[in-house]
Amino acid sequence: MPFYQRLGQVPHKRHTQFRKPDGRLYREEVMGLEGFHGIQSILYHHFLPPRVLRTELIGSAKPAYVDFGPIRHRAFATANVPAGGDAVSARVTLLGNNDVTIGISRPTESMTFFYRNAQAYEVWFTHEGSGELLSQFGRLSFSAGDYLVIPFGTTWQMRLHEPARFLVIESASQIAPPKRYRNQFGQLLEHAPYCERDIRGPSELLTFTDTGEFEVRIKVRDQLTRHILDHHPFDVVGWDGYLYPWAFSIHDFEPITGRIHQPPPVHQTFEGHNFVVCSFVPRLFDYHPEAIPAPYNHSNVNSDEVIYYCDGNFMSRRGIERCDITLHPAGLPHGPQPGSTEASIGAKETHELAVMIDTFHPLHLTAAALELEKAGYMDSWSVGGPEG
Repeated sequence: MPFYQRLGQVPHKRHTQFRKPDGRLYREEVMGLEGFHGIQSILYHHFLPPRVLRTELIGSAKPAYVDFGPIRHRAFATANVPAGGDAVSARVTLLGNNDVTIGISRPTESMTFFYRNAQAYEVWFTHEGSGELLSQFGRLSFSAGDYLVIPFGTTWQMRLHEPARFLVIESASQIAPPKRYRNQFGQLLEHAPYCERDIRGPSELLTFTDTGEFEVRIKVRDQLTRHILDHHPFDVVGWDGYLYPWAFSIHDFEPITGRIHQPPPVHQTFEGHNFVVCSFVPRLFDYHPEAIPAPYNHSNVNSDEVIYYCDGNFMSRRGIERCDITLHPAGLPHGPQPGSTEASIGAKETHELAVMIDTFHPLHLTAAALELEKAGYMDSWSVGGPEG
C-alpha cells in the first residue's frame, strides 16, 4: 500500500536507454525502501540526481525533551500556537519518542525553499486551510480534513491558498493502512473503513528545467543540512511505482458501529512501527436497548494515548476545546469524566471529529508542550459529577 501509479513519460523497460529529443539520456533514479525489498518508484530526471553545487550544516533537528514529572493525565491548548511563516518553519514539536513525534504547524506563507525528510515518513493532517503539496512526483491538492502522507526522501514544497493549521506526525517507519484491512496482495478488503478510491496520489506532473540556485533543506541524522542545487529539483519527466505522496480525507473514513460500544481499534486509519493513527468521525451510536454510548474506563497498560480534538462535542471530555490535545499515559486508567456516562445514555449519534495516536512506547514532552499545558486536567475526574 498504496498501489501502482504512473505519471509522465517512462520507457517500455526499466533500466534501459531513455533519450531526450536531442539524443541525450534522461537520468534514471530508483527510489525505494528497505534496500530494494520494500515499495519503490523509478523516476526519470533531466539532470543527474546527485548533482549539488554546495552544502552547509544548518544545525540540530533533534527534539529537546524535558522531565515528565509525576505520571498524570495532561491536556494542552494548541489553538493559539503562534501562526506565521511556512509549514516547515512553523512546526512546533510537542511530544515524541524514538518511533514518532507529534506537533502543530500554523503556516501563513508558502515555502520558498524545498524540503526533504530523509529520516521519517510524515503525516500532515490538515485541520484548517488548503493548498498544494508539490514534489518530484507532481501536484497533490489538499483541503481541510486531508491526511497528507509523505514518504522518506520525498523532496517537497507546500504552497498555501490560505493560512492553515496542521497536526504533524513524523514516523521513523513507513506509514500504511492497517494490515488487517488488506489481503495478501495489499488490496483493501470489503470490511475496511475506506478503499483505494479514497486515496489520492499526485494528479499532475510538473517538470522544470530551470537552472540557477535552488535551496533544498534535508533532515537526516537528526540534523538539518542545506543543499544548493544548480537546477530545479522537480526535473522529473516521468515516474512509476508504489512510492509517492498521497492524501486521504478523514471525511471519507466510514465508521464501524455496533450494538454495544466498539473499542478504539475500529477507528484505526494508519499504522507505523509501535504506533497507530485513528480517526473519530461523525457516526451513529450503539443500538442495543441498554447501550452506554460513552466509552468505558480503560487502562493503557502498554500504550500512551494522544487525542487531537478537531471539531464537534466530545461527550466524555469536559473542559476540552477545539484544537486541544490530551495525553493519557500508560500506567493509568482513564475514561469518561463524572456525569458523562449517564448523560450519554439515549444519545443516537455524535458529530465529533478527532485524530488519535496510540504509541506503544512512552512519549516525552518538550518545553513547548509545558507552556501549553492546561492546569487541573487530572482533577477533572474528581469533581463535577455524582461520584465527585
